[in-house]
Amino acid sequence: MISPPTSVLGRIIDDLGSTLVEVVAGEPDPSRPVGGVLIHDPLDEPSGIPDPLVLGVGVYGAGEVAALVERSAALGAAAVIVRSPVEVDGRLKEAVAESGVPVLGLTPGASWAPISALLRSLLAVEEAGEAHIAGEPLAGDLFALANATAALLDGPVTVEDRNGRVLAFSSRQDEGDEARIATILERQVPYEKLRMLEERGAFHELYSSDRPVYLDSIVDKPRVAIGIRAGGEILGSIWVVVREPLTEDRDRSLMEAAKVAALHLLGRRAGEDAGGRLRADLLAKVLEGGSGAADAAARLGLSAHPACVLALAVTGQFSGPDLVAVAQRACQALTLHLSAVHPRAATAQLDDIVYAILPAASDEAALRVAQTFLERIGGRVSAVIGIGRPAARPAELRRSRSEADRALRVLRSGRSPLRAARLTDVWVPSLLLEVADRVSVEDDLSGAAVTRLRAYDAQHGTALTETLSAWLDTFGDVIAAAAAVHVHPNTFRYRLKRLAEVAGLDLSDPEARFEAMLHLRLSS
Repeated sequence: MISPPTSVLGRIIDDLGSTLVEVVAGEPDPSRPVGGVLIHDPLDEPSGIPDPLVLGVGVYGAGEVAALVERSAALGAAAVIVRSPVEVDGRLKEAVAESGVPVLGLTPGASWAPISALLRSLLAVEEAGEAHIAGEPLAGDLFALANATAALLDGPVTVEDRNGRVLAFSSRQDEGDEARIATILERQVPYEKLRMLEERGAFHELYSSDRPVYLDSIVDKPRVAIGIRAGGEILGSIWVVVREPLTEDRDRSLMEAAKVAALHLLGRRAGEDAGGRLRADLLAKVLEGGSGAADAAARLGLSAHPACVLALAVTGQFSGPDLVAVAQRACQALTLHLSAVHPRAATAQLDDIVYAILPAASDEAALRVAQTFLERIGGRVSAVIGIGRPAARPAELRRSRSEADRALRVLRSGRSPLRAARLTDVWVPSLLLEVADRVSVEDDLSGAAVTRLRAYDAQHGTALTETLSAWLDTFGDVIAAAAAVHVHPNTFRYRLKRLAEVAGLDLSDPEARFEAMLHLRLSS
């Protein structure tokens, strides 16, 4: 038995607003129930959706629209949506009058795919129940929350996830600016706007405060935004187009709205993200090794193929919530890319690193996949990827992860110009980083030649350490080394002689030169 629909046509038209649709023929009944979305296909029998909204994809001209209205009437349709502009002639007027099915025009430039998804979102009712903001009862879905918030704050509202995807929006979006209209049309904040907000620190300010943030110099019309939080985790944000900063009472109303939105998003995630969280847990078990690794790999479908571990980290001046948000976008992008390469690839974000297990016969193949991914994302996300050697069995994936982590560390440190690398590609700088770790913890080098040289420079204001480094870097070529530090060759020769005396360093001894070079590299 089909449950009665809870959405009505009037509310849907109000929510879409003039930004997306307009009434071009007929008088819509605001109380008309709507049971679902049906995409018109002239060669197929329609499914039995009660009271559908019929999307006339590819239907143009008054005659075709009239024929669609007549066919939709037989289906008990609540309304028909076709692409604007719509020519309304006598036959179309007659079809609408006889059937009672109004025709709505979809704004030019809007894509049918996101509109279909948007309508289904509007028709979906959350199970969170009834909530209250400032004494106003709300229906159980995010669109009702957005509309109630817009009424309280006197401005159009969007509810967005951490990646700028629009989860819900209020009516009155035509009061926004071009950026807001583009956001509603695509159900996604334009990349250029996201990048600008990140670069100007808007997300850092938004996610580091539990109060509304007023932004008036980043977008055409001012905005007030607030982060949606639960248990210290950033779930998304609410954005309101305003004319001026909010009063204290309206600030409190927006803070209450964010709490209600958090309940909705947690409920949605509990249903939608269960599979993703399970895959992340299984992947973590595989990477950690141990008794449960083989079973976890089998559940991920990774037991039958050699596989490499990829470790991705975002680069740039990100920290805290901003880093989490950017890493999340990178994880989603890598997941999508790898799913096209191999259906058994598994991806998950663990802390600030995105790990992937990619079935591949060689690390060369995995390197090509990583390089292709980084090329495709271009400047949208700045990232580096470390790659481990293939593991023939699930038990060996732990070793592959260790190698990927070591390669990634070199790439993040800036010691290599590469954006994707295997451990063999960056083995020497990786080894130097590990030796430096040990030296800093276990060894006392106070008596070493380079240490004595640095102490002398600090006390006397000389540049003998720089002189030694330049001489070693140029293989003992005094002319080239002198040019590198911008002094006369004779001055350089004097400094070279002086540093040998101060450090007690025999520059003719190859072992002494290697020791000095290694010390300089470890402490650079």
